[in-house]
Amino acid sequence: MNANEVRQKFLDFQIKKGHKMIAPAPLVLENDPTTLFTGSGMQPLLPYLLGKPHQDGTRLTDSQPSLRLQDIEDVGDPRHTTVFEMLGNWSLGDYFKEEQIRNFFEFLTKEIGLDPNKIYVTCFIGDEKYGIPKDDEAAHIWQEVFREAGIDAKIAEIGSAEEGDKRGIKPGEHIFFYDDHENWWSRGGGIETTPLGDPCGPDSEVFYDFGEDKQDVEKYGLAHPASDGARFMEIGNQVFMQYRRKDDGTFEELEKKNVDFGGGLERITAASINSFDVFKISLMKPIVEKLEALSGKSYDNNTDEMRIIADHLRGAYLLSAQGLTPSNKAHGYALRRLIRRAILRALDLGIADNFLPEIVPVIAGNYTELSDDILSHRADALAVLEKEERAFRQTLNKGLRELRKLGDSLTGYDLFKLQDTYGFPLELSIEECYRENIKLSENYQKEFEEALAEQRERSKTASKGMFKGGLEDHGEQTVKYHTACHLLLAALQKLVNPTICQKGSNITSERVRFDFNLDHKMTEEELAKVEAQVNEWIKADLPVIHAEYEKNYAKNELKAHGQFWDKYPDMLTVYTIGDESDPVSREVCGGPHVEHTGVLNSFKIVKEESSAAGIRRIKAILK
Repeated sequence: MNANEVRQKFLDFQIKKGHKMIAPAPLVLENDPTTLFTGSGMQPLLPYLLGKPHQDGTRLTDSQPSLRLQDIEDVGDPRHTTVFEMLGNWSLGDYFKEEQIRNFFEFLTKEIGLDPNKIYVTCFIGDEKYGIPKDDEAAHIWQEVFREAGIDAKIAEIGSAEEGDKRGIKPGEHIFFYDDHENWWSRGGGIETTPLGDPCGPDSEVFYDFGEDKQDVEKYGLAHPASDGARFMEIGNQVFMQYRRKDDGTFEELEKKNVDFGGGLERITAASINSFDVFKISLMKPIVEKLEALSGKSYDNNTDEMRIIADHLRGAYLLSAQGLTPSNKAHGYALRRLIRRAILRALDLGIADNFLPEIVPVIAGNYTELSDDILSHRADALAVLEKEERAFRQTLNKGLRELRKLGDSLTGYDLFKLQDTYGFPLELSIEECYRENIKLSENYQKEFEEALAEQRERSKTASKGMFKGGLEDHGEQTVKYHTACHLLLAALQKLVNPTICQKGSNITSERVRFDFNLDHKMTEEELAKVEAQVNEWIKADLPVIHAEYEKNYAKNELKAHGQFWDKYPDMLTVYTIGDESDPVSREVCGGPHVEHTGVLNSFKIVKEESSAAGIRRIKAILK
């Protein structure tokens, strides 16, 4: 079954169930300060889920193209993509759990033809602190649905993903209970961070099992639905908005309950052909086959490169077909970045000539069934993308020549010159240095940032930039992760090596990615100690304060952590966490941060890996 068939079957099925089909929102958001692009199917429906009446009634459905750039560097595995299409249906105070669960199971097994034995589901385990019970209602509905399909579905109360990694699954289990990190929806994330006055509630996620042989147990632990391995893939999530957080922080049942369902078109299609690799579905495979023909290389031996190119150019086509053009600002820069990253990967495949005229028509052919109302500029897309490729290849060739002239060891100041003078972006310089085994100075990222700051000070008209300091935005959750980043550095210095310093960071509303100098892979014991130390500081609810200081005083008297004292201005901002006389952390930083650490709730390291020679990378989340 191809993706267009899955999309149409879903919409027809929902209309048969009484839903009204609504038009999807544009990918490009012009007046939303929180995000550049539509990142989920429910995002355009949020006002109606919060209580606003919808003109088309209480049962709605659509298929929403979406784009998420937060984890762009994760693209290359079998299931991560920046662009995806979300199949959605909503009940605004109409039906609830019983009808939603039964309908989705019917769609998967009858319309798509999935084997019910390969379907696994998760439910919310409850929270005693806030008096929210375990979602036995959803679990019992699932049991009955499985029973009607001839399956005696057993229930497993796992609790957390970490427990699941150790425990795995037992024979006959199909229904799993997890905590609020896995099975709770609110605009703030977990239960404790649910905004006051907001509707919220448990969710029930649905997974497809691709087989025991797909799980890398050594890397990800034992298989279970919430694991990071490749055996189970989430194909849909049903959010049951049945609570509201009161002004006193407690929760009460809503009189009018909503259902918000989202299912990934690409993932459901992959399940329909029993492929754990979404790049083998009809929306992706023709692009991959064209890349194989152009490069003379096989997909099996070049999966990372071909997946990244296919994903990025698909996103670039959808953005340009909606009228976006490449530029150096906000939305346009995101489009430019997708195109440039794809071209660089094409070079890795040996495709040195302009190739978008060959690829873009293939992508466009996959989307002929999408309405012109969505892709209103599809006729112009190829010309826009082709022009950008020609311009970038000229920049690329010139920048590469200049980079190689600089020798076999570069500083951050060299990288800044390449960007400022020759238009050769930092990320491309770094990737090229790794490819060519060109050594980067130990503090190249800080040096680059200092050079950039100096340029901004010199120019009255220089842009201040949309995001600073590695932060995706200045939203509440991102600010929390920024403070957690300071705690992580302090813990690493205290418990692993006092000479550790930051070598780069990328902070979003969903996680922190932190690079630091270390000459060995961290042991499980070291990681556990660092995580525990950060959580101890969070639990202590330490104050976070900042003040302006004269540079010499900050360095010599306060002993503030900083790496480029000769480059800092005479007056600078220092952030202190903890007692001022004996702080946990004291760093030169421009902010922003939370006011006290207790609001971070809890800290979890999810991955530690190599980033470059002598550089390690930690990815962590807040629960």
